[in-house]
Amino acid sequence: MPINPPDAHVAAQWPHDSPLIACRFDPQGRYAFTSAEDNTVQRWKLADGTKTLLKAHDSWVFALAVTKDGSQVISAGGDGRLIWWPVEGEAPAPIRTVEAHAGWIRGLAVSPDGQFLASAGNDRVVKLWSIADGALVRQFTGHDAHVYSVAFHPSGTWLLTGDLKGAIHQWDVATAAIIRSFDAKPLWSYNGGQMVDFGGVRALAVSPDGKHLAAGGLNNASNPLGAVHDPVALLFEWDTQKLLQTHVAEGAKGSVWRLVFHPEGWLIGVSGGGSGGHVSFWKPDNPKEAFRFALPNIARDMDLHADNLQLATSHHDRHVRLTKLTPKG
Repeated sequence: MPINPPDAHVAAQWPHDSPLIACRFDPQGRYAFTSAEDNTVQRWKLADGTKTLLKAHDSWVFALAVTKDGSQVISAGGDGRLIWWPVEGEAPAPIRTVEAHAGWIRGLAVSPDGQFLASAGNDRVVKLWSIADGALVRQFTGHDAHVYSVAFHPSGTWLLTGDLKGAIHQWDVATAAIIRSFDAKPLWSYNGGQMVDFGGVRALAVSPDGKHLAAGGLNNASNPLGAVHDPVALLFEWDTQKLLQTHVAEGAKGSVWRLVFHPEGWLIGVSGGGSGGHVSFWKPDNPKEAFRFALPNIARDMDLHADNLQLATSHHDRHVRLTKLTPKG
């Protein structure tokens, strides 16, 4: 269904007691799940905003994923744990806990067939898990920096992971071999004065037809620790690895934290930083935004509802927000 980005509007917002981090819808569109700096996961009933807390992590939860059948949500934290939870129930308790990584887990992705979960983080290792029983299937080694993002190609044959230094590896899911790498180094910088590596591939998305790969983050980091940098998204052609477009958000300061492809051809990115929070809408043939939607506060994550007409965003001001994308015509 075509959408009209200029008609986007916040339709609902619900408060929590702590700043929010990650955000995902369940595939059936009944709930939004978020995580917060109080170490909890929150389940929000979209019909009325009812909140249910999921407590088991000993750290912030940086990544969330919901199984393809919508029966379970999986959370990943700075404690290195993966925790499976039931989506339904008045007081959800953990189904299983897996000691998965040495240090922070930064990214999660569910395979297109719903059988596997990919995880990645600060230990520079990517792991593939059986969703059914939590067993480790295989692990992928080859990154030399923290791994921030992970995504499956729609074919299910390939896994994409992006790290702090702008390397995006394409892995063979069946063998854990690196097939090739995409160069996203514009998303990374090193500041000699502050002595920090900064930026990285904070978001990865593959178009539904498998023909394009998008990577999000920041560039022009003149003062990294002062949050002076620009949000940007790189668009690659899948077959040739050619960089087709560098999508910018002119005048904004911050980083792109999540990217999603809308079925109607939009690349949608959520940014948060020095200029607040906003949602950018890009078309593949133009580096500049077709439209920018300002959010009430710094955003940290985003997800697209199964109806393709709603966005959920998690915010530093402790709110989850639902933005409606009005159908065109």
